[in-house]
Amino acid sequence: MAFDGITMAAVTNELQQKLKDGRVVKISQPEREEIILTVKNAGVQYRLFLCASPSLPLVYLTDNAKPSPMTAPNFCMVLRKHLQGARILSVTQPELERVLIISMEHLDEMGDLCVRKLVFELMGKYSNLILCDSNDLVIDSMKHVSGMMSSVREVLPGRAYFIPKTQNKDNPLTVGEAQFIDKLKSVSAPVYKAIYTSYTGMSPFIAQEICNQCDIDDRIIAGALSQAQLEKLYQYFDALMNAVKECRFSPVILQENNSMKEFAVTEILSYPKEVQISYTDPSAMLRTFYESKNTQDTMRQKSVHLRKQIQTILEKDYKKLDLQLKQLDDAQQKDTYRIYGELLNTYGYDIDEGAKKATVLNYYTNESVTIPLDENKSIKENAKRYFDKYVKLKRTQEALAVQIEDTKKEIEYLESVQTFMQFAVSKDDLDQIRQELYENHYIRKKPEKGKNKLKNPPLHYRTKEGYDIYVGRNNLQNDELTHKFATGNDWWFHAKGVPGSHVIVKAPFENQAIEWDMPDEVFEAAAALAAIYSKNKEQDKVEVDYLRKKNVKRPAGGEAGFVVYYTNYSMVIETNIERFTLTLVP
Repeated sequence: MAFDGITMAAVTNELQQKLKDGRVVKISQPEREEIILTVKNAGVQYRLFLCASPSLPLVYLTDNAKPSPMTAPNFCMVLRKHLQGARILSVTQPELERVLIISMEHLDEMGDLCVRKLVFELMGKYSNLILCDSNDLVIDSMKHVSGMMSSVREVLPGRAYFIPKTQNKDNPLTVGEAQFIDKLKSVSAPVYKAIYTSYTGMSPFIAQEICNQCDIDDRIIAGALSQAQLEKLYQYFDALMNAVKECRFSPVILQENNSMKEFAVTEILSYPKEVQISYTDPSAMLRTFYESKNTQDTMRQKSVHLRKQIQTILEKDYKKLDLQLKQLDDAQQKDTYRIYGELLNTYGYDIDEGAKKATVLNYYTNESVTIPLDENKSIKENAKRYFDKYVKLKRTQEALAVQIEDTKKEIEYLESVQTFMQFAVSKDDLDQIRQELYENHYIRKKPEKGKNKLKNPPLHYRTKEGYDIYVGRNNLQNDELTHKFATGNDWWFHAKGVPGSHVIVKAPFENQAIEWDMPDEVFEAAAALAAIYSKNKEQDKVEVDYLRKKNVKRPAGGEAGFVVYYTNYSMVIETNIERFTLTLVP
């Protein structure tokens, strides 16, 4: 998930093709570290999104027009002064650095043509957007960097602009075979690390991909590779660099467990084709990937207070359960006290009053046992004291059995809510979870009036065979699916022994009284969905129970979505649905 120099090369090529000779018609700064340039070229309007955020710097073409503040920030005003109406001459990338340079032709205050350069440096926390003149002098920048902030380079109006060389890295586009081999031989680090630390623009993921294509273990120390391995490594490395120089890019997003894991702009051979989503241009790929990531981040931020509340209750329950189990363990001593009382009543005539202990024969085991005594009490009083302890512990044990069961059920319920919060992708998903927690008295704040707790429907998939599969994404949806929507002979799936979604496969005909079956692939697809939408979704394989819905029962007094069943089938399924042809029905 690295926006490396190769990705920047693909973006540069796309911008050069689409924006060259275009006119900048609008400049806006919707956020403190974001700039959007609206460019018209050949009758088409483009929006170039530039984000210099230290946590997530990005550049790509977007369709979204974010609202701008009423008063434009100073840097936006400077850009408007120098770039409004400018014609884009070129979009370039120096070597394979994560730097984008947009050269533009503009009329100055005197009406003379002049050249301005907008430089975007995508360098993590040092990311910046810098406006320079034709002599590479800084006019202004989004972030001013003084000598006190950096000893490498100042970024201030009037200072000369240059790309700092803070690392001893070579340009991979110009390296030869002998130089490549000598470089790697001298590095005492894993080979993939030797590649990305020796050459600009290389990410660990691409370096590992080069090793995988060569069938070389990327963990081997680079200096330990044979000459033949080094030569083979260079062949793949050189082929990749030739593809970059010839602008042969293949933007793809790699999926894992139905979520976007990685992206690349070059051919990835170490991942099967069925988990790769291809795109026509890098901007579409980046837009899809990061908008999905932004959605996840937004949901995480919106749910942080709710997650904290649930975690606080869970931690209290964990401590309470530990204490209850310890008390239950202590209560197991009750039968010992009962036996002490019985033995004192049996042998009391033979025990001296005022004794501190008594050793008698335990007729249950035919072994001698020593009973501690209170010398200030009579033998009968000591016996009564032990019987009282027995009765008290017996009551405690009975009460603890109920309390422990209640605590375990609450922990199981709250862990299920935690699991479903991971699947929330919209405000409606969170509202349903809040509604559920409010109804079960875990939160005090009542959700907004008029909210329909089932406004957000379960997921609906359709297989290539035409079977409809429904997936609940929280306990309320699970309850609705199983007890109101599904009919007796529908198939029901759930990950075994862990919180997760109820998955229903509906009968493909109207007569619900007939028992029916379905292809093995549909069984496996439904089981895979149950595995992915469960607490064990990160595991490679998950055991899933499945049975007819008519055999699934709601326990008396159980929370929403909780069920019991006693006759079921089970299968172990891989947490991978990319191998199935499933269509998500709106």
